[in-house]
Amino acid sequence: MTDAVFALSSGRGRAGVAVVRASGQSLQDILATIVRHKAYGIRQIEPRVATLANLVDNTGEIIDRAIVIHFPAPGSFTGEDVIEFHVHGSDAVIQKLFDVLRGLGARMAMPGEFARRAFGNGKMNLIEAEGLAALIDSRTERQRRAAMRTAAGADSAVYMRWRDSMIEIAAYAAAMLDYPAEELPANIGETLLTRTQALHDEIAAALARAFAARAVRSGFNIALVGKVNAGKSSLFNRLVGESRAIVSDIPGTTRDVVSAEIDIDGYLVRILDTAGLRDTDDAVENLGIERTHAEIENADLVVRVLNAECGMLNVESKDNEIFALNKSDLLKDNSILHTPHFTLVSTLTGKGIPELLEIIKREVHSRLDGTESEVVVNERTKILLEDALHELKTAITGRKPQATSHEIFAEHIRAAADKIGQSLGVIGADEIMDSVFGQLCLGK
Repeated sequence: MTDAVFALSSGRGRAGVAVVRASGQSLQDILATIVRHKAYGIRQIEPRVATLANLVDNTGEIIDRAIVIHFPAPGSFTGEDVIEFHVHGSDAVIQKLFDVLRGLGARMAMPGEFARRAFGNGKMNLIEAEGLAALIDSRTERQRRAAMRTAAGADSAVYMRWRDSMIEIAAYAAAMLDYPAEELPANIGETLLTRTQALHDEIAAALARAFAARAVRSGFNIALVGKVNAGKSSLFNRLVGESRAIVSDIPGTTRDVVSAEIDIDGYLVRILDTAGLRDTDDAVENLGIERTHAEIENADLVVRVLNAECGMLNVESKDNEIFALNKSDLLKDNSILHTPHFTLVSTLTGKGIPELLEIIKREVHSRLDGTESEVVVNERTKILLEDALHELKTAITGRKPQATSHEIFAEHIRAAADKIGQSLGVIGADEIMDSVFGQLCLGK
């Protein structure tokens, strides 16, 4: 990619400043044509120095007075020449600048194209690009920290260490076929097996923590479930602090999943109000009930809402379930079943809601704390790591004393290294890269 592209890197809408970014193999002509800086006593725009200048069109008319920063290749985000125009945030100014850039042969960038050029020029790998996308999308402090770690290359360093170690192990295993034993390090076979097992265990541990890393990055899902008229929608409104769900005495009011997001100590938590569970002939309500069962399967935590008016039920809590007995203001004996996984609430009076929130908070922390220092495993890398783990396991279990097994062992280790390479983008198909960079917005 050598043609010049441009995009608005800041948000749309009326603002004090908007940033338009251009990138290409050489932007000297654009710089010389658009920028007029001599009026300010400046002879030239120095690299990486914010310079006040007039921007002009092809007739010499001033478009705007702006700050211009030139990042010459390769010392830029994309590895190409990059110019940033910090103009006034007017739609008219931005559109006029776009028109002038088009007239000079530049085109509007596709979503994620700047990052893709950075990848193509060795400025970042796929894992760092995914971290950048997550950073742009981050809404809580925990998400920001996890994404920043990935974007800054901490995760990539781990992946590269794994891959380098696999390549070295495969090389030694192959050498065992070509060199006599006395010319190789002592106990080389056992050493390679030990190192392979250590890699296997480390990757397996990263995969075991994939759930928590996913919940930090995408949000921790809590489903409110129960029978009709148990008070799920009222509880939902209490938990999110606003009236988002319709509350009615008519059974089956909630027919679809209603969701809202809250921030719990920096964790993004998604509360889901679901359709009440019952037998019904209503086709539309049944669709909602089907979605409720799907949300129960996908939820990180299930809050089962029970109705105190119906009396106490014999309930058994699963690992990811807690119980809320609603309408507890109607109970005469409030000492009934108050345990860490069972609390009494009243959506009418608000009693017990702080205690339920505290239980939810403890559950979120117990499942997610400690994940920020670990490698973030997303859906794309999870599949590749599982494949790499399989290859390592096959190499370990298939190791035999005979010489021919060295070559098979080395082949499995190389296959595992290829999977790690695909995670980084060192080895990969174009469609994988399209998927990664397509997550990014215009101007990035």
